[in-house]
Amino acid sequence: MDVVKPLPRSFYNRDTLVVAQELLGKLLIRRFSEGCIVAKIVEVEAYRGRDDPASHAYRGETPRNLLMFGKPGFAYVYFIYGNHYCLNVTSDQEQVPGAVLIRSVEVIEGSKLAYRNRKAKSLVNLSNGPGKLTQALDISKTHNGLDLTKSGELFISTSRTCEKVETMITKRIGIRAGIEKPWRFYIRNSAFVSRQ
Repeated sequence: MDVVKPLPRSFYNRDTLVVAQELLGKLLIRRFSEGCIVAKIVEVEAYRGRDDPASHAYRGETPRNLLMFGKPGFAYVYFIYGNHYCLNVTSDQEQVPGAVLIRSVEVIEGSKLAYRNRKAKSLVNLSNGPGKLTQALDISKTHNGLDLTKSGELFISTSRTCEKVETMITKRIGIRAGIEKPWRFYIRNSAFVSRQ
């Protein structure tokens, strides 16, 4: 893998809706002792605070959602439905809660490592959902609170080609409240999106 640098904190220190859209096309990088998985982010959802009843931060600060109120650019990982982890990236200013859920990625390097972590019948099915991608990249609660602006075992970088992506905007999925908000963003025509 070419030398890549993590996105700076200033990237995340902006409105959550802006950060969410600009994460599309960026590279999620997971390092292991035996190599790297490089995955292009193709689908995300934005979550905010008191104006977002679907957010963990809607009712205020708790031990669980503390990261959403802290500095931007940290991994916020939690266990859901009793069977998988979700990877979020904290955003916006301190004390202004925000996080972006990484919903789907396209593995572009290190597929052997990803298949080792998650058995799948095809590359498309390997990481086209929040639980699938955390399995494929071996992301768990141990990564909760990890600083993504440092070049460690997990971070996000600019795409080498700096390609422009066409963004589709829809309502979020898999939630019961705040479903009217058009805060789900994905790359148009990507086969790796969880749901078109």
